[in-house]
Formats: sequence, structure tokens, C-alpha cells
Amino acid sequence: MVRPVIGIAAMALASLLAGAAMARGGGGHGGGHGGGHGGGHGGGGHGGGHHGGGHFGGHGFGHAHFGGGHHGGARFASHGFGHHGASFSQIRNAAVHPAGFRHAMSSLSLRNGRLLSNPAARVQIAAAAALAGWHGGGNGWWQHAGGGYGWVGPLFWPFAYNDIYDYTIWGDGLGFWNYGYPDLYAGIFGPYGYEGLSVYSRQPGRRHARGVPLEELCGSDRREIAGLPIDQIADAVQPTEAQGASLDELANASVQAAAIIRASCPAQPAATAPGRLAAMQQRIEAMINAVNIVQPALEKFYGALDDEQKARFNALAAEQRRTASAGNGNAPLVRDCGAQGAGQAWPAQEIETRLHPNDTQRAALQALQDTSAKVNDDLKAACQPGELMTPTARMAEIRKRLDAMLKGVKAVRAALDDFYATLNDEQKAQFEAIGQRRAS
Repeated sequence: MVRPVIGIAAMALASLLAGAAMARGGGGHGGGHGGGHGGGHGGGGHGGGHHGGGHFGGHGFGHAHFGGGHHGGARFASHGFGHHGASFSQIRNAAVHPAGFRHAMSSLSLRNGRLLSNPAARVQIAAAAALAGWHGGGNGWWQHAGGGYGWVGPLFWPFAYNDIYDYTIWGDGLGFWNYGYPDLYAGIFGPYGYEGLSVYSRQPGRRHARGVPLEELCGSDRREIAGLPIDQIADAVQPTEAQGASLDELANASVQAAAIIRASCPAQPAATAPGRLAAMQQRIEAMINAVNIVQPALEKFYGALDDEQKARFNALAAEQRRTASAGNGNAPLVRDCGAQGAGQAWPAQEIETRLHPNDTQRAALQALQDTSAKVNDDLKAACQPGELMTPTARMAEIRKRLDAMLKGVKAVRAALDDFYATLNDEQKAQFEAIGQRRAS
């Protein structure tokens, strides 16, 4: 069972989720992705008619009250969330106040599944973490259009697994489809210097050193956070005993997949462009491996459902689209990532001024530029998510997108390695300074 959130952690949460819920109705994420689904979803049984040992970690999180009723007026009791308080859709879609996220990263330690299931909260947590080690002014130049960041210090794609299941189950792809060529560009021209990266490093011998809990942004393999919203799926489709066994397999696959993504967290910050692209490639490969585990389990469970059950499963995302559109001015739940890439002009003149390359280096640089331009075009062309109606189709689209991104990263990385190998130490240092000194 999930332990209640109390004391400082709960107060931090109250400062994060201010404002009344934008009542966007059913289809919120299930309590940190199912709350463990009966303590293991394979050993917990199907008690209480809810396919597991209680929703959202056994109805834990105390007995909070989501009060108010006007935007900006909601209240969270200091003893956590409860089954008899706010609905999860209210929590997931609550207005998120920007103040207090740096405090939350230390006091809450990002271990509350309810908080992390709110996409707006994840965006602002990532934004606060991304700027913690940056010495520029205002927002970082590598910020996503939605306000989040693809790079947080040495980490590429914070909360990667959350973005995968957000789109797969709820059809909410604003997190997942924000990623593309601009993140690859930010990997080449990294914004952090060595001093900035130290914020994300564990300090040996300094047990209480201040910094960003990077391992929490990498993902979680804790069942109450990592698992898919199994309880809500079960409530929607009312599985038979045989279907319930397939749902158990899906739940366990989701936790295993989350652990794979968490293991791709960088052990050491990369201070060079080749190192950053290597870390980027490792992260995407881990995401693909995670999808390879979850996708067959999802297809098996979905294929075992009858047409009526499939329609109810599909309706989870359909309802989310309706309520989200009503709450955000009909903004789409899938951003057009094909429009990304503007503002990522190649700094050819600055490279020329700083590096004074010779003919061999210019040829390698031109090959790198040409490869990057092609990858940019390819990733735009490969971004056609549309409005897919089934979770299996959305997961298949995720796999296609990740494959395209991996192919692009490998191509640019090879060209970058060739160029980097022609540079002397001074030229390498000058190249790394370009992203760090770029104006916000």
C-alpha cells in the first residue's frame, strides 16, 4: 500500500497544485498508474469487484479535500489525497501554480504518483529542473513549445514512460509528440557548462548536497508510479477471468518496461556533443525496448476483448479528448511536431569564427550540416500522428516515431563523430561553448 503523503511533502504539493480543477471529467490517470493494482497484479487477486486490491494504492493518500470551485481557489488538505476527496481527473487536470517547484523537487522528491500524473505538473517540474544548472537569462533556448524541456542537464527525455502511456491510454500526446529534431540540435549544442552539470551530479562525501534529484526525473520502477492505470481499464471493460489474466500480464509488463527506462538514466553527465548524443541514443533505445515489452501484452489483452469492451476501452481517450478540449480552448492533444525545427539554424558563421577550420574540417562540418538537415526533414515527414482511436494503434505509432528518432540520432552522431575527430582540443572547447553562450 502507498504510504500517505504528510508534513512538508504534502504542503509542497499544495503549493504546486493551486486553482480549482479544470473539470475535464473521466479518464484521468489512475492514481500514479494504477497504484500497484493490488500489490503486484499477479499475486493480489481480484478482490472487491475492482480487479485488484483497491484503486490507487488501496485507497491510500489519506482523506484530502479538493475544495474551492473557482480557478485559483482550490485547497488540498495537508494530509494527502483520498478516495473520498478529489476525483483523479480533477487532480490530473488541475491548474498548476508555477511557484514552489524547486522546493518540491527536494521535499516531495517527486515520489507522489498523483502529482506526476498531472502533465502540467511534469512540465513545470522539468522546467525548474532544466534551468537549475543553467546560467542564462529567462527561459532556456532549448525549451519545448509546450513549456517543458527535452534536456534536463545530462538527461534526455524526463518522464519518458509517463509520456508513452499518456498517449497510448489517454490519447494525450502533448508530451510525447513534442520531441523531435530540436532536441537533437540541443544535444549537439548543449547549453550546460561543466559547472552547470555539477548540479545534477551526486557529490561523493556530501550526503546532503543540494541539487536536482535527477534519478527521479529518469523514471520510476515503483509499482504505484510506474504501472499503467490498470484499475481504470478494468473498471471500463469489466474483464472476465481469462481477460483478467491478460490484464495482469500487461500490468507486470508495464512495471518491467518502466524499470528499463529508469536504468537508462545517465550515470555521469556528458560534457561533449558526442557524449550527449550517445546518451540520447541510449535513452531512445531503452524506450524502444520498453515498448517492445508492453506492446505485445497490450495487443494480447486488447485482442481478447469483445467489441463492446473495446469500445469502452477506447472511450477512455475519447472522453479525455472531449474534456480537455472544453478546458483548454479546443487545443489539440497531439501537437504538430512536424512544425518544429524553426529557430534551429546551424551556427555556421560562429563555428567559422571560433574554430577557424581547415579544408578537411570544413568538409566534415558540411557533411554534419547536410546530415542534420536531412534528419530534420525526415523527422518532420515522419510526424503524422493523426487522431488514432485505439490504444494499440497509438502504441504502434509510438514505436514508429521512436524508430525514426533513433535512426536520425545514429546518423547525426556518426557525422558528428567524424567532424569531432578532426578537431584539436582548443577547437573542441570552442565548439562546446557555442550552446552555452547562446542568448536566451
